[in-house]
Amino acid sequence: MHGWIILDKPLGLGSTQAVAAVKRNLREAGFGKVKVGHGGTLDPLATGVLPIALGEATKLCGRMLDASKTYDFTICFGTETSGLDAEGEVVATSENRPSLAQIEAVLAQFTGPIAQIPPAYSAIKIDGQRAYDLARAGAVVAMQSRAVTVHELYIHKDTAIDGLNSITLTANVSKGTYIRSLARDIAYAVGTVGHVAMLRRTRAGPFNLESAISLDKLNAFGQGAEQEDIILPIEAGLVDIPALNLSPEQARAIQQGRVLTGIAMKDGLHWARGADLRPIALVENVDGILKTVRGFNLTP
Repeated sequence: MHGWIILDKPLGLGSTQAVAAVKRNLREAGFGKVKVGHGGTLDPLATGVLPIALGEATKLCGRMLDASKTYDFTICFGTETSGLDAEGEVVATSENRPSLAQIEAVLAQFTGPIAQIPPAYSAIKIDGQRAYDLARAGAVVAMQSRAVTVHELYIHKDTAIDGLNSITLTANVSKGTYIRSLARDIAYAVGTVGHVAMLRRTRAGPFNLESAISLDKLNAFGQGAEQEDIILPIEAGLVDIPALNLSPEQARAIQQGRVLTGIAMKDGLHWARGADLRPIALVENVDGILKTVRGFNLTP
């Protein structure tokens, strides 16, 4: 069992719970013990695309964690909370409400490479402890600024009335970007405070909501429903990089971990496949030297 289940994670379910649900349903469907991992944590208060890797696809989880992701999120103005989301204590309030024009005017300063201070309630480790554990214990957590990239940021849903109480934006962001921090900083930039009232991931790497299934559909699969559209092939997580067709001799060399030279191809990551079109390995070409990054053990 190798491939992907793309879950449209419901509100209130943690990523670890989602992985447990996949394992349970695979067992109930008769697949026995399968190695399972997820491609990027999604908070319980967030919904949307959660890629869950099965078998050899788990070797791509690190690559999925590094991939850019797209979110829709609603900023509720006037109240800032300790967790910068709909839960937590209120830590600041403001009577100011921005106009649509004010919001439009500040989005450019949050697009491109930016410096961002992560929320105190985050999984970042400080002296070996999770920041959220320290914050929940009442410690003052000094978070360090980090460099991230916001590839796109625009208004997804708005109103033409001045004095907005909330607004929904769409952001395409790099690894490590905290949407809660982005919402906080946008609110500061328009002269008020705010928190994230809704967060939905619409894309993670090559996966989007079109390929995602509901928890109900996953549970139906565990109860005997057809596998169709439930489990995607391993190469579904590789469609954003070129495929490289290898001869039988070249395929054997790659499977043995040998370096190949003399193949006319662009530098960068590729996924190599043999005559049967099965993925053999994730490979990288640098100046004409092709090396294996991760090999796949997919038997016919």
